[in-house]
Amino acid sequence: MQKLIEKVKTLTEALPYIKKFHGKTVVIKYGGSAMTEDSLKKSFARDVVLLKYVGMNPVIVHGGGPQIGKLLDKLGKDSEFVDGIRVTDADTMDVVEMVLVGKVNKEIVGLLNHFGGKAVGICGKDGGLIKAKELRIEGRQMGHAGEVESIDASVIESLDTNNFIPVIAPVGGGEGGRSFNINADTVAGRLASEINAEKLILLTDVEGVKSASGELLSTLTVKESEALIDDKVAEGGMVPKLNCAIDAVRGGVHTAHIIDGRVEHSVLLEVFTDEGIGTLISLS
Repeated sequence: MQKLIEKVKTLTEALPYIKKFHGKTVVIKYGGSAMTEDSLKKSFARDVVLLKYVGMNPVIVHGGGPQIGKLLDKLGKDSEFVDGIRVTDADTMDVVEMVLVGKVNKEIVGLLNHFGGKAVGICGKDGGLIKAKELRIEGRQMGHAGEVESIDASVIESLDTNNFIPVIAPVGGGEGGRSFNINADTVAGRLASEINAEKLILLTDVEGVKSASGELLSTLTVKESEALIDDKVAEGGMVPKLNCAIDAVRGGVHTAHIIDGRVEHSVLLEVFTDEGIGTLISLS
C-alpha cells in the first residue's frame, strides 16, 4: 500500500507542472548515452510520449556523432575535428546523411511510435526547415560542416498543430541543394528560439553544470553562466552547451536545462518534479 501511496504523491507533485506547461513547446536535444543504451532509449521514448499525452508539444533534435564515427572507422576514413566540430568533406557528408537521416532518425521515430506517439522524422533540408551555410573556424573552411543561416518555424508549427512529434536530424540545406552537417546543440537552441519554446533541454553524459568545487549547480542566471565560462570553471564540452543555453534564453526561451541523460526518465524528473535533476538556466 505504501508504494501505491508514493506513486500517487508523485502524480500530485507533477500536477502543477502539467497545468503550467500544458500547450507549451519543449525542444529536446537528444544525444549521448541516452541514444546508445537500450534501456535509456526506451525510457526517453516513453518520456516524450507522456509529455505529448499531458498536453505539451515536444520537438526532438538528435545527434549521432558516435554512430557516424563508427561507420567512418569501418570504412577506413579518418575523422578530423576542429574545436569539437567534424571537418566534413563530400564523402563524409554522404556518411553523415546515411547515418543521421537513414538510420538514427528512423530508429527514434520507430520507438516513439511503438510507445504510442505519432512521430514524424525530418531533416533540416525537408520543407526548407533549415537553411545553412559553410562554417568557418578561425578562417578555416570546414567543408560540409555548416551553421544555421535561417529556420522556417512554420514547418514545425504545422506538425505540432496536427499532433505530430517532430524528430529532426541536424542536416541543413544550402545553395544548389548542398547538404551541411550542423551541430545538434546549435540547431536545438536556434530552433527553440525561433518557435518560442517554453524550454530547451540538452541531454548530456554529466549531471549538469558544476561549481569550481565540483558541486552541482541546480540554477544559474545567464550572467552566472557567462562567469563560469570566463573563469574557466566550465571547460571542454560544457562550454558550447552553456553558450547554446545562454543564446536560447536570450532569444526568448523561458528556461534552458542541462541534464544527465544517463538517468532513466531524466526528462520527466526535470520537468515535473520540484527539485529536478540537472541545471536550470534562466535570464535572471
